[in-house]
Formats: sequence, structure tokens, C-alpha cells
Amino acid sequence: MDYQLDLDWPDFIQRYWQKRPVLLKRGFKNFVDPLSPDELAGLAMENEVDSRLVSHQDGNWQVGHGPFESFDHLGENNWSLLVQAVNHWHQPSAALMQPFRALPDWRTDDLMISFSVPGGGVGPHLDQYDVFIIQGMGRRRWRVGDKVPMKQHCPHPDLLQVEPFDAIIDEEMEPGDILYIPPGFPHEGWSLENALNYSVGFRAPSGRELISGFADYVLAHELGGKRFTDPDVPARDCPSTILPQEIEGIRQLMIDVIDQPEQFKQWFGEFISQTRHELDLAPPEPPYQPDEIYDALQQGDTLSRLGGLRVLTLEGAVFVNGEQIECARPEVLTALAHHHTLGIAQLGEALDDPSVLAQLAALVNSGYWYFSEEE
Repeated sequence: MDYQLDLDWPDFIQRYWQKRPVLLKRGFKNFVDPLSPDELAGLAMENEVDSRLVSHQDGNWQVGHGPFESFDHLGENNWSLLVQAVNHWHQPSAALMQPFRALPDWRTDDLMISFSVPGGGVGPHLDQYDVFIIQGMGRRRWRVGDKVPMKQHCPHPDLLQVEPFDAIIDEEMEPGDILYIPPGFPHEGWSLENALNYSVGFRAPSGRELISGFADYVLAHELGGKRFTDPDVPARDCPSTILPQEIEGIRQLMIDVIDQPEQFKQWFGEFISQTRHELDLAPPEPPYQPDEIYDALQQGDTLSRLGGLRVLTLEGAVFVNGEQIECARPEVLTALAHHHTLGIAQLGEALDDPSVLAQLAALVNSGYWYFSEEE
């Protein structure tokens, strides 16, 4: 399915992106659900898939985590099934991510899909990332409040909610409607009838995550080995005193570890190209030989990128799932990063280069790209 998003992106970014929420009526005209509730339930039964079931009765909230064996015990009201990273596991659903590539790939996270019965929802809460919530089948009511300081509480150890809030948006959403919510705006949604919702989320790494990730890189590459020195150690009134210039020297020593542009770029490319959820990796057996890749592409076959695979470009370098990939032909790297489907039109004469074919074979044999006919 080729989803066409009716949105003026420059206007949207200027007026709403990370500024205020907005409901986009009929953002997708004639919206067609890429999967059924039964298919979503089937995904929630798989070990590798991250899923949860949220229910509430008489003010008591319950959260269960997949994989689930059955849903027969559930009633007809007040529960939701939420499945993360469906774009990794269900190719028709992954097509919903494409219209949002007007925003940078490195900011994109995953596609969460929820199925809710009447009254189903997760309660009023805050998110620390941007999200576009697309209404599929059914109707759902959404309330969004203003961005003000709010206390959070846990009605269940696995559920973080906020107190009731005044709404600045209070609408019923129908198929094809899209609700954009920036970080920090409280919101709650509940179904008025059996409904599917699709949430396209965007990554917003915190300083804590970045420092932790960079520290791992420093350790793995044995960086930061320089030690503190004080050849002219100053005198002090009391031996217990740490002088201001000494604490500044320690701080500068730590800054110097980060202040290595090439290492920093290499780390960030590796760090941000890693996925937060499992990939549906299925390396081909037997592995492809380079000449088989050549023949298939020449015959008109196309290579599709694995759903959820992060392929990012940083100053000409291309990173795939935490690794930089090398290729003698820069135009091939550009094609790999830009296109989700590759064929003879995108690769052209580069296919006559044995090193390019070897690189493509390695990517296919890793399960990162696959021939579309294998779907």
C-alpha cells in the first residue's frame, strides 16, 4: 500500500513540530488498515515481539507482557493490546513509516500498533518523544492538555500516568485522522468501539543515554587513557581541599575525551543506527554468491530493506545497524541509504564492480536486504 500523507511539511514544522499538538483530519484519505486485529494478536504471541496488554476495571489497572498464549479470557470492554516495532515484523505496516521520511531517518523510532475494545486505553500520561497517532478502523476519543508541570504516579508498577488535566484538544478520531503530540503534552485516548491505532514515534536520546553510550564506545576502543597530571601541584591550607583549578582540570580531561571529532562522529553513527527492538533477521540459506546477486538484479528482481533496519549517513559515511559499511562506489552507499527498494535503476553500472557485488552479497547474507520475491 502506498500511503499518501496530505500534509504541508514546511508549514507543519514551522507551526507545530515540537511546539504544540494538532489534529490533522483526514491526513490519510481513504485509509486502509495494513493489518487486522487477528494479525496483531498473532504478532503478540511471538517471543521476539515486544507486546503488552493493559486493562482496567473499577479503577484497578493491570499490565501483562507478551508473548501471550490466548486472549479468550478478555471481556468486551476496557482493555488494549499494544505491540511495539510492528514495522520490523510486518512489511505492509512498515509502509506507514514512509510518508514520515520528510523528517530525518535518524530521529525515527518505530511503529507501535494498538487494538482497543470500547473503553480501552492506557490512561492519561506523558511521552518524552514526538508521536503521530493514526486512527485506523473504529473510533477513538483523544484529549490532549497543555504542557505544564505535572506530577506522575504509578497505578501499576509498569504504568506511569498523570493526574486529570484540562484539554486543549478533545476530539473523536476516525479512520485516516492523525494526532500529532510533541514531548511533554499530557494526553489520553480511549476507544468508543473496537479500534486500531498506529503510533509513529521519534527518538529523542537523553543526555544520560548519550553519555552512557559514549562511555561504552570509549571502553570498547580503549580511549581516554590519558591521566590527570599536576607537575606544579599548588600548596593549600588544608590537605583535604580540592582546589578550583584541580576540579577544572578533571572536567577538561573528560571533555578532551569527547572533543575528538572523528571518534565522536564514528561513535554517534554506530550508536544512533542501532535499533531499540529486535529485527526480523532471516539470513538466506544457502548464502548468495556475488554472481547470483548480479544475475537476479539483471533479471529485474529488486532488493528490499529489512523492516526497521536503520541506515544512516553521516558526512559521507553510511552506518547500518551499528556498523559502518564500506564501498568503493559512493553512489552505491547513497542508494542504500536513500532507497528502501533497490534494483538495476538505482545501482546501474556499479554492478559491474566485483567489490560492489561482494558488498551487496554480504548485506543480503546478513539478512539486512532481501529479494522481494522471497516475501
